[in-house]
Amino acid sequence: MNGAELLVRCLENEGVEYIFGIPGEENLAFLEALRTSSIKLILTRHEQAAGFMAAAYGRLTGKPGVCLSTLGPGATNFVTSVAYAYLGGMPCLFITGQKPIKTSKQGRFQIINVVSMMAPITKMTRQIVSADSIAALTREAFRTAVQEKAGPVHLELPEDIAAEQTSALPFPVTDIPVALASDAALRKVAEIISQAKNPLLLIAAVANRRQTGTALRNFIDRTGIHFFSTQMGKGAADEFHPRCLGTAALSDHDYLHCAIGKADVIINVGHDVVEKPPFFMKREDVRVLHINYFSAVFDEVYFPQYEVIGDITDSMERLALLLKPDSLAGGSYFNLLKKEIEKNVYRCSLPPSFPYTPQRLTKVLQDLLDKDTILSLDNGMYKIWFARNYKSADPCSVLLDNALATMGAGLPVAIAAKMLFPDRKVIAVCGDGGFMMNSQELETAIRLKLDLTVLILRDNGFGMIKWKQAGMNLPRFGLDFGNPDFVQYAESYGAAGWRVSVQHQLPETLDHCLNTPGVHLIELPIDYAENESVLIEELRKKTCLIG
Repeated sequence: MNGAELLVRCLENEGVEYIFGIPGEENLAFLEALRTSSIKLILTRHEQAAGFMAAAYGRLTGKPGVCLSTLGPGATNFVTSVAYAYLGGMPCLFITGQKPIKTSKQGRFQIINVVSMMAPITKMTRQIVSADSIAALTREAFRTAVQEKAGPVHLELPEDIAAEQTSALPFPVTDIPVALASDAALRKVAEIISQAKNPLLLIAAVANRRQTGTALRNFIDRTGIHFFSTQMGKGAADEFHPRCLGTAALSDHDYLHCAIGKADVIINVGHDVVEKPPFFMKREDVRVLHINYFSAVFDEVYFPQYEVIGDITDSMERLALLLKPDSLAGGSYFNLLKKEIEKNVYRCSLPPSFPYTPQRLTKVLQDLLDKDTILSLDNGMYKIWFARNYKSADPCSVLLDNALATMGAGLPVAIAAKMLFPDRKVIAVCGDGGFMMNSQELETAIRLKLDLTVLILRDNGFGMIKWKQAGMNLPRFGLDFGNPDFVQYAESYGAAGWRVSVQHQLPETLDHCLNTPGVHLIELPIDYAENESVLIEELRKKTCLIG
């Protein structure tokens, strides 16, 4: 085999199903080897989108997603999606081409040091300098990508190494044992928890990534503890559960922060400081227990006093057995607060209005959608509202990014989710700003013959930054833009385009799109006045219950 053929054989050996990306001249030997392989090439329209798809594959399966680009500009287009996977803890392999390294072909044309560029945002980056090393480097890349903290790895395959002959063969794929927490550490935190009067459970990103939902639900049901989640922990435990207090979409001053203020112990499962803080620790404050695969990274707002390091699922199963059944319900305060949260966050009375407000939008979707519908949220003001006001019953049902929090990922992630879960309905919810950053992937979705709905929330500006600008009492400046006719834009790709122009049209239009094959785009005007009236004024006037 040549080096390219060996790399493809190694990827097949690792169980790779798809490679997302855009090949270039320097990838042609690899592309020819891929042509006759069992791996399906998903040609995208931008390398950044390919990276988002590969990262989403890793997030949803626990196995590294793989993507491909050429050298130079193709590799630089990967950077945002590499950083997205790095902060989000999503295992994936980025493969880039390169000019020959043993002879000069075109001088320095298109050549930059891609390995050095990738070093700060990957767990491993290597230039392959010999075809004989491909098998070992590929196996090590896959091992590195999935070990906690999971994340992206990068291999650069130069043109001459791809053509080089080799007799090497793929290495057998072996499991990597995950370390288990010590009995002493678990006994110590069990003692602390058992003495708490008002304990709380916080479920964060890493607990969601490894599908530890069963262990978490068993812990909650056995002990009776109340819980909440970070944005990226959303859905790891069913938010329709009577002990759920919601999602920390804000870092302070929301209704669930009344519970945090009352808690004397917070069991923090799977938290990573790359997420926007679900609450701010203070030195004289509550005792925080860090349960994770890896040690806490200390920060001014997160410095847990006790740690349990090891496999999260195993830790939660063993910890549950060390605690008495129904011993962690606390006093009546959390039950009273639960009623307030249901009334003020999830069941607030909203008059019909148009354009839609975020709270009305989340309520319409909550009422209309099946619990197994997948929402892929781009980044914008609406993400906070969906995190806060929309309940998730499944670890994969609300896909959002609260780490890099980049715009432009919503549609590519939705495409990957639909490929992996073809029998589930998938909706990409995007702002007009974020959608236009990777809107060209509509063509990819259509070419793949996916059944996919894209909901565009149009406010003709960067709404979240407007909110921040207003909150700082700054003049409105620099954040407004124009938009294309989104209906005609969708139709130009071959998708169906829809525009909601009156209040009652949204439920019927959504229902039609979700039950009609093909790619559908819905344009919905959005009114973000609630950013000020609810997230600032209402929460500022809120008084926590006394109990």
